[in-house]
Amino acid sequence: MKKFMDEKFLLNSPTAERLYDAIADMPIVDYHCHLDASEIYNDKHFSSITEVWLGGDHYKWRAMRNMGVEERLITGDGDDYEKFVAWATIMPYMAGHPLYHFSHLELRKYLGIDTPLNERTARAVYEEANAALKELGARKILEKAGVEAVVTTNDPAENLAYHARLMKENFRVKVLPAFRPDKAVNVEKAGFSEYVSSLSKAAGAEIKTFADLKRVLRERLQFFIANGCKATDHGLDYMPSFVPFSDAEAEEVFRKAMSAMPLTAREADGYKTNLLLFLATEYADRDIVMEIHFGCKRNPNSAMFAKLGADTGFDCIAGNTNADALYPFFDALERTDSLPRTLVFSLNPNDNDELVTVCGAFNKAPYKGKVQQGSAWWFNDNKPGMERQLTAYAAGIPIDTFIGMLTDSRSLLSYARHDYFRRIFADFLGSLVENGEYPESDIEYLEKIAKDVAYNNVKAYFGI
Repeated sequence: MKKFMDEKFLLNSPTAERLYDAIADMPIVDYHCHLDASEIYNDKHFSSITEVWLGGDHYKWRAMRNMGVEERLITGDGDDYEKFVAWATIMPYMAGHPLYHFSHLELRKYLGIDTPLNERTARAVYEEANAALKELGARKILEKAGVEAVVTTNDPAENLAYHARLMKENFRVKVLPAFRPDKAVNVEKAGFSEYVSSLSKAAGAEIKTFADLKRVLRERLQFFIANGCKATDHGLDYMPSFVPFSDAEAEEVFRKAMSAMPLTAREADGYKTNLLLFLATEYADRDIVMEIHFGCKRNPNSAMFAKLGADTGFDCIAGNTNADALYPFFDALERTDSLPRTLVFSLNPNDNDELVTVCGAFNKAPYKGKVQQGSAWWFNDNKPGMERQLTAYAAGIPIDTFIGMLTDSRSLLSYARHDYFRRIFADFLGSLVENGEYPESDIEYLEKIAKDVAYNNVKAYFGI
């Protein structure tokens, strides 16, 4: 029997241990997260472990609801200690859940606590964690985790004031914005016209037409780049069907949306096709990365959405992601040499093989892995999910092209997830040697692959 989460955690062979040792302490480039740049600039200190763990973590909220914890102790008015005890109490019953691993890795790596968390140890862990947090502000947490750069997620209307201040003072961890124009793309959703008005105000430019919107988005993209932006991101519920709309047709859809008139599915997809092609071309012209996330069924529990709002732990994997629409979208861009470096993520793991093949069809020099599937995302951010994604990727595209792990998190302690991934990846590669699928005499190549996927590739891919 192995010891609980010791130095050999998730490493099932001497080869895996050797590969992990080669990458364990490499820096981290977190190319997609939801950290708040103002918290980093102001070096936020947390009042308690409850604030840093449960203050906005809808992963934990979802698990607590599943275990019958009352909402008062999740998002309600329970005090910090009550909420922490509620979390600690369900921990022993989460066998096999990634949050069980993440939580203990975070306690150990950043707070120096090795005690398994349960209702009996809750008081001692709470007090010890809070004492450790007094010495750890946001900046020290990032530095202690070995983070070299983080890429946050930002709406085009944001002023990026804190990114600019961090850049000016030359903080050792690069904090870079990513351009995420979802609200301008999702023309069929409620609040579209209100968003366009707010974007117009933020940009100091009138937006009365679709042409105006394109011009303002181009200007805001340039503003983001001036503030360190190296990536864009699109969070789509599904990949929109490829419906080639002229500017005139998209203009009519924009006019209807601004007047709160209902749109057909074809109109919405045609508008999105036009705007996404325009944006992708802009990204290619500026040589920055395009990320596409899709396959999420958002807010299916309408009663709880009305009560708590979005991003509170109720989203699900979509059954129909429309991944096939990637083929004509990429093809249209490639025909005009306008396909930027692109990362594609589907929340539905059934898309793994298809994403690997569509990405593999649109690669060319000078980039290694110019178009590729992103790491296992959200509901797949766990041991079986990562193993599925790695297996599909390696079977379809040389694994040495992969740019590896991201946190996709709002929590500063989430960098333990990179260690989790590195252990799983080292074990994945090590198993090839142990099973006679790769020669032990060539292990230096596997060490190079491990280092590339852990750090070298992502640094080169984003030009950081």
